[in-house]
Parts: sequence; C-alpha cells; structure tokens
Amino acid sequence: MTDTIMLAAILIPGLIIAIVFHEVAHGWTALILGDPTAKEQRRLSLNPIRHVDPVGTLLVPGFLLAVGGPVFGWAKPVPVLKNRLDNPRFGMMAVAAAGPGTNIVLALIAAIALGLLAPALTLEVAGEPTLIAQAFFYFILINVFLAFFNLLPIPPFDGSHILEGLLPPSLAKHYDRLRPIGMLLFFGLIALTWFAPELGVIEKTVGPPVDWMMQQFLGLASAIAA
Repeated sequence: MTDTIMLAAILIPGLIIAIVFHEVAHGWTALILGDPTAKEQRRLSLNPIRHVDPVGTLLVPGFLLAVGGPVFGWAKPVPVLKNRLDNPRFGMMAVAAAGPGTNIVLALIAAIALGLLAPALTLEVAGEPTLIAQAFFYFILINVFLAFFNLLPIPPFDGSHILEGLLPPSLAKHYDRLRPIGMLLFFGLIALTWFAPELGVIEKTVGPPVDWMMQQFLGLASAIAA
C-alpha cells in the first residue's frame, strides 16, 4: 500500500501538469490562429482547477493505478470553434498538434533538468532509484506517452484532427462521422487493454515510438550528466 501511495504521489501531480499544459497549448494556439473562445471562457490559465475533470484527471487514473491497470486520464477539453479560426482546415491541425508538441517539450525540459541536477542528486540508494530520480523519469514518461497516445487517429484524440486535415475533403466528411462515437471508441480501447492484455494493443501501437523517444531523452540526460 505504501508503495502504491508513493507512486500515486509521483504520477498524479505529473499527470495533472502534463494535461494542463497540453490543454492550454491548444487554447493559445487557437487564439493565435483566430479563435478566442478559450480565452473568453478563461481556459488559458495554468490553474489546474480550470482544467481538471474530477473523474478523468483524478478518479479514473487513481483507480486504475490502485488496481494495477493501465493509467489513463483526461481533462476538460479546451473549447475550440473551427469556424472562428482564420484557416479552419490548417488551424484545427495546428491546434491539435500543439498539445502533443507541448508534452514533448516538457519531456525535453525534464530530461535536461535531470541531466543538470544529476551531479547534485544521489540517483540511486542501494541500487534503487531515489524518489526524485523516479519523479523525473515518470514525468518524462507521462509526457511522452500522452503525446503519442493523443496522436492516435481515433476521435476525439488530437491525431484525428490532424488526419482529418490531411484527408481529401470528401473523405474527411466521412471520417468526421466517427466523432459522435469517439468516446465509445476510447473506452473500447481501454477495455481491450484491460481485458485482453495479450493483444498488446497499446504496446504495438504507442509502445514503439514511446520506447524510442524515452531512449533519446534518457540518453540526453545521461550525456548532460557525464
């Protein structure tokens, strides 16, 4: 139980920070590209209270962590109105890409910070990573995973907006019809991960790019610390 509490104390704050910056990035990008909706609804703040969904940001990931399941979570989506963007087609792609892009930047900053602080930190105690070292590692992992997971082309993920913008208009209209059932697809993905782990749905889709990016960031931290 103590180990679970300690892990939650590391993961949940990191998840909240990653999600809040992700959502604010969407809002700021939309504002720059002509849609002030997020600003009008006071969603450009880094105050977590404005973005946290009690169920999606706290209860669901906390429960999954406690029972040893895959940790998923979400925040209240920042409102973006496509028709208010200066260039709706390009704008939605840019707004969608801003969230994952910000998570990659956060992971990069954390990797650099870990490398710079490593000489002043004891990274291991009796062969085990210290709490601070674990916090940096998991913060990098959370941001990398969140970035690539959101790039899956499944509505309402960011990847779906990017794919829709890349598709010819005729195909984009058909693809857009999946949005009303987007959350069902999301929970179906969670169910497959939970009840059919042998399929390795996440491992075979998001896993490879996450593993590759983690190697780059941890390699960078090691190079800076050397």
